[in-house]
Amino acid sequence: MQEQIPDPVRDTYGPADLAATPAFAGGFINFGYWEGIPLAGPLTADDRVASQRNLYRRVLAALGGTRGRHGLEVGCGLGLGCELMLRESQLATVTGMDIHPRQLERARRANERLLAERPARLSFAQGSAERMPFGDGEFGVLYSVEAAQHFRDLAAFAREARRVLRPGGRLAVAGFFVPTRDAGAAEALAGLLDSFASGLDVAHPVAGMTRSLGEAGLHRVRAEPIGEAVWAGLDAYLAQIDLPVTWPRNFLRAYRDRLLDYYIVTATT
Repeated sequence: MQEQIPDPVRDTYGPADLAATPAFAGGFINFGYWEGIPLAGPLTADDRVASQRNLYRRVLAALGGTRGRHGLEVGCGLGLGCELMLRESQLATVTGMDIHPRQLERARRANERLLAERPARLSFAQGSAERMPFGDGEFGVLYSVEAAQHFRDLAAFAREARRVLRPGGRLAVAGFFVPTRDAGAAEALAGLLDSFASGLDVAHPVAGMTRSLGEAGLHRVRAEPIGEAVWAGLDAYLAQIDLPVTWPRNFLRAYRDRLLDYYIVTATT
């Protein structure tokens, strides 16, 4: 039984390819890791895509050794990160999982050549973070890049991550979370950012993610803030393009007001 897609997720990722909007420059669907990209001069679409690739590389570095392991990406979107991981890591295979069937259709089209050339190394599957369609211990590595804000139940995700990872497995989740336990953060974020007001994004405290992973039986749980390399670069790029709405510029304000930050959360089984 497939998990029901939350309405805001279905509506945002279904009708059109979000990656094709100017904010994402036709690349991946993430805010980017901008370290090493000069922000003083004009930023190009190539810079934007490079920032998004760099975020995956930052996650890959956080995973540590990947040689011969089977990897799972939770919330793979167009699958461009799956392709990067196969090309730049030593993973034996990568499975991209997404809850939205339209995104999986796009992922298969975007990776048509790789799927034909190396069908044993790349595959895609429909499933949710809270109910993964895999057996126990199938993967040595599980990672997720900017999807956790859409998860409805962090505890269920943590239990599933623990279940599908084999002993000695490694997890890395990159995404934006509330840095404190401020009870008013969700309301404040909804006032600043339409993605929170609509229910597309959920104001999860980062402590909720780390606690859930620990309670599920994962070890060495750590949350590393990387917002300094995310928010300013994203806003500098958004300032240069013609946005149909202005609210995405408020992400930087939310960071400066300590309502939101970007983290890489890691753990082992």
